[in-house]
Amino acid sequence: MEKIESLPRSARLFLASGCIAALLAVAIGAFGAHALKARVAPELLAVYKTGVEYHFYHALGLILVGLAAMQLPNSAWLRRAGWAMLAGIVLFSGSLYLLALTGLAWLGAITPLGGAAFIAAWTLFAIAVIRA
Repeated sequence: MEKIESLPRSARLFLASGCIAALLAVAIGAFGAHALKARVAPELLAVYKTGVEYHFYHALGLILVGLAAMQLPNSAWLRRAGWAMLAGIVLFSGSLYLLALTGLAWLGAITPLGGAAFIAAWTLFAIAVIRA
């Protein structure tokens, strides 16, 4: 029987992180759709939905980083892209979830940091591919 090589560590890390992030996006989205609909003002529910939307997009982005890491296992650019994408999910989506749930407007000041992390992630991903 032929031995199957294991996935590179970075591929395993970002594939698993992307899958977990996608799972959380679905669960958080379902919670918002069912439990928050009657409890949160419509404008804050829209903020919450934006958080879920970007969370899910970037969960898929993490999976793409993990797939790319199968071909570029030693790319520091790609690892930075994955970590920036993960940071973006936490900062961008996390701040929007908390803002919608608490109504604390100052949390909106954190959201652009997450957006910048998303932009950096996609830029780093592009650099990793170009340099490959």
